[in-house]
Amino acid sequence: MIIISSNIAKVDTFINEYKPNGIERDIITKMDLSKERYEYNSLNQLQFELKLRKNIVIAAIRLNEDDMSFTTFRKSMCNLDYWDRTEEGGFILKKGITPSAAIEDISINSSEYGTECATAMIIIYYQALLNIFGEKLFNELFPEIQLMNWHYIDNLLEDAGYLEKRSDYLPGDRRYFYNPDVNPVKPEWQGENVIELANGIYFGHGIGIGNAEEIISELNKFRIEDAKEAAYLLDTAARLDFKNLADIYYKSLSTSTNKN
Repeated sequence: MIIISSNIAKVDTFINEYKPNGIERDIITKMDLSKERYEYNSLNQLQFELKLRKNIVIAAIRLNEDDMSFTTFRKSMCNLDYWDRTEEGGFILKKGITPSAAIEDISINSSEYGTECATAMIIIYYQALLNIFGEKLFNELFPEIQLMNWHYIDNLLEDAGYLEKRSDYLPGDRRYFYNPDVNPVKPEWQGENVIELANGIYFGHGIGIGNAEEIISELNKFRIEDAKEAAYLLDTAARLDFKNLADIYYKSLSTSTNKN
């Protein structure tokens, strides 16, 4: 169920704001029918989460259409006009470059980039947030960006690094397919970080868009000889702190309005 300001929300009063068969309606319906309590201080908080989840899905689909290659950290690459590549294979925002310009360049010059699936998830989050926050707020919130994995993630996004068991799985969630019998010479295929899109479809960098069966089939190609266990989808998900990000967003709008 959805709880707004300590009251059970009547979804009929706002669900029609969204297109039939749209991502937002799917999320609202799942939340409303769930035994889980989805609690918000305001309708604005919920609306922001719906908007950000949709933008995460859009960013994932766009990344799938770009030319960024899938490779190991050892062979990772980036546009050195915008990023410095670390010895570990991550990317650090170059001095004098605005964060928004560097994130946008990953799409503009996608063929100059190559990395593995965890970094791709972080890129998707930044692209989605840039689309909602706009350049000014995005650059204020993320003055220093390091792209690699959960160990280097910005504090505002750190919740995306923690997979937890959930009552429901929603578009925009980060999920993980685990490949326990991976071939040790192909450690990059020990699993696949994915974004849940909708209706049982996922995006994973290096595999692309597909259902669970298709992603598992691809991971199974990289198992050791005589492997006994197939890859499988973990019953967990990671999520951004949507409410905190919403509060930051609306506070920024309020401050901007007052200045004017």
